[in-house]
Amino acid sequence: MHIVDFLSGSVAGACGVAVGFPLDTVKVRIQTQKQFTGVYQCAVETLSKEGVHGFFKGMSLPLTTVSLTSSVVFGTYRNCLQCMKQARGADWSPNTKLEVFLAGMAGGVAQTSVMSPGDIVKVRLQCQTESMREGARTLRPKYHGAVHCLLSIVKDEGFRGLYRGALPLMLRDGPSYATYFLTYATVSEWMSGGSNKKLHWSGVLLAGGVAGMAGWTVATPMDVIKARLQMDGAQGPKQYKGFFHCIVETVRVEGAAVFFRSLGINCLRAFPVNMVVFLTYEVLSGFLRTGPESVDSPNIDWE
Repeated sequence: MHIVDFLSGSVAGACGVAVGFPLDTVKVRIQTQKQFTGVYQCAVETLSKEGVHGFFKGMSLPLTTVSLTSSVVFGTYRNCLQCMKQARGADWSPNTKLEVFLAGMAGGVAQTSVMSPGDIVKVRLQCQTESMREGARTLRPKYHGAVHCLLSIVKDEGFRGLYRGALPLMLRDGPSYATYFLTYATVSEWMSGGSNKKLHWSGVLLAGGVAGMAGWTVATPMDVIKARLQMDGAQGPKQYKGFFHCIVETVRVEGAAVFFRSLGINCLRAFPVNMVVFLTYEVLSGFLRTGPESVDSPNIDWE
């Protein structure tokens, strides 16, 4: 088992959260709250009403959980690649594109059970537009922080409430991580000319950024459904009876285009976040490995 990949993935995930959280907050609000009509309007209103702190609501728990889920994703991905190579008796040959795709899907599905509780807390806090700094006569926030939100969900909805939206989360992350890792491997191979020579650090940044955008292009429709199910009933009466009812009602009321309303900001956020994620991952995993590896991970050329 490649423990290094779990450790490197954990640190890389934490760095990615820190870079992308403000845009993630704007994305979630656009997806779930109709008073926000666009990225600029949402960002300006959030800043004027809640200050800079408004962009970082709910970050503490995801910083921890995303570190864990990123560890699961990268660790599962690398170990699945190795297992598939051993299964076909080709330990030292490159993985096929199909193997990369399947290993990425396995990593995405595996992290769902770990990610779901932290993700619903993140979404609830991000969609809480009331500010703690406003006067006593204004509406006060329902949740006072990540731990209070977590405990409130368990109290009001039971432990099952922590996994609301888990099905669309799994349907989002399985295909999106498959696309994510396949794109990264393909772009890395293209930039290195199909050889095993070291990939320049700028190539790692580019491959990571493009992979992030490709992954979120696949993920965005299910991300909309996930966020709506997670917020359903939190700020008023429940609107949706379940996963399929949410899809049907969303299309009926707002049209199919709503599934891609946040695609622009997802891609805008995904490029820098995954530049940082893959560079951090490659640097750390290359530093921590003590022997030759048989998995396809480009070494970095810093010159």
